[in-house]
Amino acid sequence: MSRSSFPSQRPRRLRQAPWLRNLVQEHRLHVSDLIWPIFVQEGDQLASPIESMPGVERLTIDLAIQKAQEAQQLGIPAIAIFPATPPTLKTPEAEEALNPENLACRAVRAVKAEAPNIGIICDVALDPYSSHGQDGLVRNGIVVNDETVEVLCRQAVVQAEAGCDVIAPSDMMDGRVGAIRKALDSAGFEQVSILAYAAKYASAFYGPFRDAVGSAANLGSGDKKTYQMNPSNTQEALQEVALDIQEGADMVMVKPGMPYLDIVQRVKATFEVPTFAYQVSGEYAMLSAAAEKGWLNREQVMMESLLAFKRAGADGILTYFALEVARSLAENGS
Repeated sequence: MSRSSFPSQRPRRLRQAPWLRNLVQEHRLHVSDLIWPIFVQEGDQLASPIESMPGVERLTIDLAIQKAQEAQQLGIPAIAIFPATPPTLKTPEAEEALNPENLACRAVRAVKAEAPNIGIICDVALDPYSSHGQDGLVRNGIVVNDETVEVLCRQAVVQAEAGCDVIAPSDMMDGRVGAIRKALDSAGFEQVSILAYAAKYASAFYGPFRDAVGSAANLGSGDKKTYQMNPSNTQEALQEVALDIQEGADMVMVKPGMPYLDIVQRVKATFEVPTFAYQVSGEYAMLSAAAEKGWLNREQVMMESLLAFKRAGADGILTYFALEVARSLAENGS
């Protein structure tokens, strides 16, 4: 559509007052867009700071309950629980992932009992439980696919039995979404949703997360490039998303977030399904560290970065800023 030019058109007219800027604003961030990832650890009344993620702590279950209750009161719709499994329980076969009394399952049950109106998301992957730090089983130095998927199905059912509302396969094994959907349905969990990490890249931005769950030391100098995606690829992301939707994913996710907003936009435009993005630990750490140095305004960059996700088409955002953002939105009446 052709429009007249300057001086008839003056775009600055719509920017001259706060009320007018708000009136014509195209995208808004709302508390209902937020999912808060939290790290749980063993013990009581213990909050352990994560050095590489300023402001983020590993919480014992009793403290995680309190934080979940606050998140629920603020209107955050869901939390994602990640366990810092004790090293003594990590094994090559990741058996602890299938223990109904593992840290994650106990946390799910406890939070569900005390904060029943907040959704709980659990990752399905073996890296928090494996002594080698890989997301799957390793045979002769290779992360095997089909054998791993069998274990992931059992892990998903264990988490659903604990009360998890959304199963989030983050492992990037081929065919795992369809297999997990079948396993959940067969076990009577037809109503449990699947949020697939559909386009998860082999990114350098995951480092602080691996510190948080204690898998960095286990992984050592290894990498996950044989199953996580090549950061150079776009079309492959669309193929992965299409496969996960065909296999029964209810929602799909792009990870990381900010460096991959082009992927978020393409996924949403192509498939028009609920699309989520994960503002990962490295993204959080960069902004937080710069704010600590006084180089950036923490609240402003926090809000601007999350608004970028909405502008790209994300329906929901996993972010470690979630509680902080929710408080700010509440204070400002947003």
